[in-house]
Amino acid sequence: MSESFHIVTVQPQWILHDEAMGTKSKFWYREPNVEGERLFKYAQENTGQHWAEKIAAEVAGKLRTYHARVELAEFEGKRGTVTESFAREGRELRHGNEILAITVSDYDSRKRFHQSKHTLDNIWSALDRVFPRRESANRAKLLFADYLSLDALIGNTDRHHENWGLLVRRGTNGFRGFLAPSFDHASSLGRELVDERRNRFLAEGRVENYSERGRGGIYWTVDETHGPSPVELVRRAASRCPELFHPALAKMRALREDDLDMIVERVPVAWMSSSAREFAVGLMKYNLDQLRSILQ
Repeated sequence: MSESFHIVTVQPQWILHDEAMGTKSKFWYREPNVEGERLFKYAQENTGQHWAEKIAAEVAGKLRTYHARVELAEFEGKRGTVTESFAREGRELRHGNEILAITVSDYDSRKRFHQSKHTLDNIWSALDRVFPRRESANRAKLLFADYLSLDALIGNTDRHHENWGLLVRRGTNGFRGFLAPSFDHASSLGRELVDERRNRFLAEGRVENYSERGRGGIYWTVDETHGPSPVELVRRAASRCPELFHPALAKMRALREDDLDMIVERVPVAWMSSSAREFAVGLMKYNLDQLRSILQ
């Protein structure tokens, strides 16, 4: 059996300040003799947000997808995760809503939910404007396609406009930036389900229904009532922009299903039920099959 993931114990005296962005309670801290700040994020009660975030980061690592580093953590008896700050060396994180607000006409950056203008086409257009050099824009799009393929694999339904962004730094000739690593994957792997419902999905062979009926944070058209599931978004996007998505999908062919089993196995026993493990693995394996089939 593989060794369980390390759990960081955060001390009260390390706290720097709260983080207001997002809906989850969290704070920044700095551990003595450790470089950089870290964000502790509480897991909402009766959810698996902590293990979902950690598993997602480990899967991203296997795929060599640019991602934020995550560890399981506890603070005063409460479970959660810690994430290393990636806004270093004078760089600032500009979230997607800020970028779209200045590149898309009448874009409401404050409308977090049901923001139908948060479409893939609008994101591509925003990246084209932010990166006027064609090769730079293409590089950013390839990276974003990699993020969306990861979302599809883990069933991450929360890629809303505050869950991606650019890291920018002011230089002598204005601002320069690049796409920030993929972050905030807590809304994945069926983390919101109770075991009774997971067991029903598993017993009835309906894990695929859960995957396909998920509602993602990116819309396909502005007149949709909700975004397609993460795996359906990649299906459509890969058909329209194969040159952007096929490199990410090619990595899915090399991903071993045993690696998914081993990652989930490393979550401490007390942190994740056997039903949650079986469902998470089943969901990823279904999604992996679907993503591989796109290239056939």
